[in-house]
Amino acid sequence: MTSDTRLVAVSGAAGRMGRMLVMAITAADGLRLAAAIDRPDAAEVGADAGELAGVGAAQVPIAADIAACADFDVLIDFSVPAATLEKLDYCVANGKAMVIGTTGFEPSGLDAIRRAAETIPMVMAPNMSVGVNVAFKLIEFAARTLGDDVDVEVFEAHHRHKIDAPSGTAVHMGEILANTLNRDLDTDAVYGREGITGERERRTIGFHSLREHTVTFAGTGERIEITHRAGSRENFAAGAIRAARFVAGRAPGLYGMDDVLGS
Repeated sequence: MTSDTRLVAVSGAAGRMGRMLVMAITAADGLRLAAAIDRPDAAEVGADAGELAGVGAAQVPIAADIAACADFDVLIDFSVPAATLEKLDYCVANGKAMVIGTTGFEPSGLDAIRRAAETIPMVMAPNMSVGVNVAFKLIEFAARTLGDDVDVEVFEAHHRHKIDAPSGTAVHMGEILANTLNRDLDTDAVYGREGITGERERRTIGFHSLREHTVTFAGTGERIEITHRAGSRENFAAGAIRAARFVAGRAPGLYGMDDVLGS
């Protein structure tokens, strides 16, 4: 291991995304898997994280407590809000950088993350995929160019294991649209439609969660669709790897994928 190698911990290491992250870290230059954490009641606690991910023994057992883990530089967390906030406290107390791909935080949780970013460097994004972050830029450009002359809809479809609707990615697409079009999701978002709803209000931003993300701009006589399709979790892991390289050793602050991809 060279002196510039960054030591990475993975939260939720026994899950599908966690295993993909372990695989990606193992294959990445300049990074080494140093710690792996999962729920105390997870059957995989104690198992070798590398063997569980199918990449061979990593000599990193999955721990039930982050405090029991070997030292690390940056924690990658794609889990659930409560678990992420628990790890947040540890990282603040111990000066560890974080990459947060978790979504679904309450306002109080987001406030805690913002306060933590005054002490440690953090990358937080609703979607770490490089491709979807390019799609975010295209959506902003389309909304700014087309303005109020089109109807806007956000569609998404997911595997059956997705637990939140709309997803953090879809919500962020809506936030981009709202900010660009001078609208407010609290009042202008409509989540699906049924029955006789009457004529659609022009300001409406519609959301349809089927469980691929597509933003449709429907005008008179034409329609523009911006779609991102993910074939596996590899793209999310690749983005998280870039984020981990970016954030380790940075000054405290709350960074986004714009910062990572622009670096």
